[in-house]
Amino acid sequence: MNRTTLSLLAATTALVAVTGFAALTAPDGGDGTTVASPARLPVERTSLLCPAPSVSDVAETTYTSFTPKGTGAASGDDAVDSAGLKKASVSVADTDSGDTKDGKGGKGAKDDDKKKGDAAKEGSSQASTDGSAEEEKPFISVKEPGKPVSGKASGAESPALIGTATGPLAPGWTTQQTTTIDIGGARGLLGLSCTAPDTDFWFPGASTDRSRHDYVHLTNPDDTAAVADLELYGKDGKLKSEVGEGIPVPARSSVPVLLSTLTTGAAADLTVHVTTRSGRVGAAVSVADDSAGSDWLQASAEPSGRVVLPGIPADATDVRLVAFAPGQEDADLKLQLAGPTGTITPAGHESLHVKAGMTASVDLADVTKGEAGSLVLSSAQAGRATPVVAALRVVRGKGGKQEIAFIPATGAVSSRATAADNRSKGSTLSLTAPGAAAKVKVTASAGSEGGEPAEKVYDVKAGTTLAFTPPVPSGLKGSYALTIEPQSGGPVHAARTLALTEDGVSMFTVQAMPDDRGTVLVPKAAEDLSILDGRR
Repeated sequence: MNRTTLSLLAATTALVAVTGFAALTAPDGGDGTTVASPARLPVERTSLLCPAPSVSDVAETTYTSFTPKGTGAASGDDAVDSAGLKKASVSVADTDSGDTKDGKGGKGAKDDDKKKGDAAKEGSSQASTDGSAEEEKPFISVKEPGKPVSGKASGAESPALIGTATGPLAPGWTTQQTTTIDIGGARGLLGLSCTAPDTDFWFPGASTDRSRHDYVHLTNPDDTAAVADLELYGKDGKLKSEVGEGIPVPARSSVPVLLSTLTTGAAADLTVHVTTRSGRVGAAVSVADDSAGSDWLQASAEPSGRVVLPGIPADATDVRLVAFAPGQEDADLKLQLAGPTGTITPAGHESLHVKAGMTASVDLADVTKGEAGSLVLSSAQAGRATPVVAALRVVRGKGGKQEIAFIPATGAVSSRATAADNRSKGSTLSLTAPGAAAKVKVTASAGSEGGEPAEKVYDVKAGTTLAFTPPVPSGLKGSYALTIEPQSGGPVHAARTLALTEDGVSMFTVQAMPDDRGTVLVPKAAEDLSILDGRR
């Protein structure tokens, strides 16, 4: 076989591994047989983006990065396998439309907003413009599959991070940033699974209410600038805004955009649509509530006629559902709660009507009634499944001890999903099987500073949510990662809750666990590869 054929095959495999999906219609061999068929192989490259975690001087952030063990991609002949995250510069979005929120949140909130802008300007002025940032050593770097690594940062100087994993470190690579702020209006446990770059994101559950300070963080991993558009949809449709269009995101930079600067009106429940005109970005929404703390809101799964929002804590005191129908048709949704013993319809909240292009919301109060569960949304009309996006705002505690978290609609785990940064105590894993029963393997990795992996197989009954304390590595030192792998049965949706108590406040954060997309479909090499150089 000549080298041209081999190079072509390698290039084809690398291309689809980077882009994430490829389908091949195999040519007919002439006798009705196919020459080649697609095969599923590990990805060779994965990118992750982490926005700046906080501007609070008392914030403590831990970044934890991990690649699960498994069948990794082969190393290139001349490549150096790596999985590292480097610091990104922070720029200020030019969206100031004047003082449209006079008096919002009081002096403390205004000071926090000003501080975020000042920190962004400082980060931008310190960033190199000659591309030398790429030569910096990684802030955090995975050395081997199966062992997490952690890095820490304090105060407003905690950086935004941009990184890429290659070779056997790429499949399933994940990074978690966990921030603790134990005093002030931004108090909370903020958790975020760093995102992959894309061109389209939906965020139901955002707000421009006077008690809220929501920022969309746009992070550009590439060496050329990206241009993004932000659209806001309220209960009456799209909000008028000119400053949300054409927001530049400089190369290898992160840009926080305060949502209240994009419109003159306050809205309690919004859906934010992030798209790019050029380039690609990672996107996430940081939320600070004057009375209920702070956390991250991550993007909803792609619009679907049936969505699952997994991992509502048993002791939730208030749950609010926000949904949006992005198409041209209204959606009539049936609401169901998958609990530990089966699926029920919450009394008084059997359905929700969502008008096309408008945000709908409903307060479900303490819907779990002391038993952990997951919300399942499906069409209330047979044969008519209008795609929607959705998210939950979840509150634990009462009065001055309230704490919030967000749960977006989450896709099923087809092969594998991972949540990093678990501690010896405080983690709860939720597995939901909205259809048929399922069997799921859960693996606790080695600790970041020591400890032996542990694994266990769990049975999830049909139509239920199984919430439990996951296995912990024996002799654990440091933190560890949890990886789930469905073994058999129906679709499984998953989430991890991390909780800790500070001064009597039960702070918590929930991370959805979608499939890690660690494999892609690529052309399977035929027994006779002469097809690639035209000899067949």
